[in-house]
Amino acid sequence: MSLPAGSTIGIIGGGQLGRMLAMAAARLGYRTIVLEPQPDCPAAQVANGQITSAYDDPAALAELAAASAIVTYEFENVPVTAAEALAAKVAVYPPARALDVAQDRLSEKTFLNGIGIATAEFRPVDTDEELTAALKTFGGSGILKTRRMGYDGKGQRVFRNMEAGGFAGTCEAMGNVPLILESFVPFEREISVIAARGLDGAVAAYDPAANVHRNGILHTSTLPAGVKVETAEAARTAAATILSALDYVGVIGVEFFVLADGSLLVNEIAPRVHNSGHWTEAACIVSQFEQHIRAVAGLALGSPGRHSDCVMENLIGDDVLRVPTLLAEPDLMLHLYGKAEARPGRKMGHFTRISRRA
Repeated sequence: MSLPAGSTIGIIGGGQLGRMLAMAAARLGYRTIVLEPQPDCPAAQVANGQITSAYDDPAALAELAAASAIVTYEFENVPVTAAEALAAKVAVYPPARALDVAQDRLSEKTFLNGIGIATAEFRPVDTDEELTAALKTFGGSGILKTRRMGYDGKGQRVFRNMEAGGFAGTCEAMGNVPLILESFVPFEREISVIAARGLDGAVAAYDPAANVHRNGILHTSTLPAGVKVETAEAARTAAATILSALDYVGVIGVEFFVLADGSLLVNEIAPRVHNSGHWTEAACIVSQFEQHIRAVAGLALGSPGRHSDCVMENLIGDDVLRVPTLLAEPDLMLHLYGKAEARPGRKMGHFTRISRRA
């Protein structure tokens, strides 16, 4: 049964993704309440209420459960224990298992390989000696990452064509936390697929976007992605396989490396609406944000088809000063996130230029 109009949806996390989810929920007739420790966060500016507390505070979680018909979240580092505690009182979508898998890069890649989806080669690393051995296996090159909490290029160190030795102190410099070494992938481009699965198991996947990153942060997403039809279909199929294996409800972002022959390796999954899907606001009738609300509310999924080609670009830090000029352009949709201070590396908003498909 679908969630009645006027019901309240709880959202854990008050950033820009929560903001856009709250806006989509309002369009479908739902109220929202946000759990976020930062007062006047971007999501709270458009939601019906905010619980200003830590994500794992038992009293706050109890308050959120009591106020909400269902609960969702806008970021993948929600404490799994918090999601599980909530799920004992109220429906939580996506399920806590999706968080558990996605929060640890080793668990994530092991899960993906276990359901037949290829990734880069990887090795767990907990000591400098294990790093030395793993680098030797990968020919002296690879990307060392923290297994948890890294995002936008943070928590990473790159090794290129180095002899396997002389890495004393590396693990300490990375914080003495569990690490993973991933092999380099000779990819031609990076793409991502935004897909959704409803309560009834129906799946809808958007067209792949071609992504360009700068300094570890997404810069642009372009549609069409410039990949073979077979590659695009394989990406959508892989996303559907992941959704089914997790018994997932909601929107997921799946990032891929495209190899020279058109084959794919999954880079990572994000159990939430995703930056590389912001283009759907401007180029589709049903955005990824509305699709997520439809899914978690038990409504029919909307069409993922797009009516326009487009390029979405993030506004990072002082890029926000471009806004007056951007607004003078035709066929451009702008979304600012309500953040008071522009800082280097901080996502302040995004815009999407569209061009009608022939």
